[in-house]
Amino acid sequence: MPLPETKIRIGIIGGSGLYDIEELKNVHEITPETPFGRPSDIIVCGELGGVPVAFLPRHGRGHVHTPTEIPQRANIYALKALGVETLISVSAVGSLREELAPRHMVFPDQLVDKTFLRKSTFFGNGIVAHAVFAHPFCDRLGDMLYKYAVELGITCHRGGTLVTMEGPQFSTKAESLMHRQLGYDLIGMTTAPEAKLAREAQMCFVPVSLVTDYDSWKEGEEVTPGQIVSNLQHNAEAIRNLLVKAVPQIAAAKRDCHCAGMMKGAILTKKELLPPETARKLGPLLEGIL
Repeated sequence: MPLPETKIRIGIIGGSGLYDIEELKNVHEITPETPFGRPSDIIVCGELGGVPVAFLPRHGRGHVHTPTEIPQRANIYALKALGVETLISVSAVGSLREELAPRHMVFPDQLVDKTFLRKSTFFGNGIVAHAVFAHPFCDRLGDMLYKYAVELGITCHRGGTLVTMEGPQFSTKAESLMHRQLGYDLIGMTTAPEAKLAREAQMCFVPVSLVTDYDSWKEGEEVTPGQIVSNLQHNAEAIRNLLVKAVPQIAAAKRDCHCAGMMKGAILTKKELLPPETARKLGPLLEGIL
């Protein structure tokens, strides 16, 4: 894949309803190839507040990938190869709590992965690694984004557990009630295994959850596609305003969290036994680990 001369350290993945960022300046496009196939779409590189960023629409422009079909390994690999260290992941979610109302923004701090058809690791084929994942998101970034959202007057919340289901069907009422009983706060279809792959890539990863509905648990307010689209359109301006404000601040801040070193010691395979072909394939993912 043709790479820019300088590394792009901040990446943004847009979810349903966020297929482009109008505020990007000096835009150019990159069509990447990775060992894991092509990403969801062309990566749009540009500047927000003078800061280089790489933007990738998760479902592709025109929304052509189901949650299960998203080439998440290719997406994360391509962004890593561009130099991305900080990844802001925007997605639509359903709420499992009355107080997390549609059109609110949430910065969760925990994740439950209930997907079962997706590749959730870059490793295998002769290289074994076990990533630490007790705290799946970068708390430093979550706190920063929440602070700037509050300053912008966005109705938002900090903390909570996001569960990722396989989809593409929405939950049954029984499933939705079960998730509430289990103590989950939000439900979506894309944050896993995206967050796991970002951890293996040693990125600071933070989800921005845009609440569009009450899933299926609330009587008379069950989720519909039309409802989601309407609320996403309402949230689109808010998330773009947040990105414009936050990206320069994030770029200027010291990366003093633990995300960059989370894979230290994770590879259990002896160095002399690493298959050369697999090691070449993993390329930028192994930098700073071995």
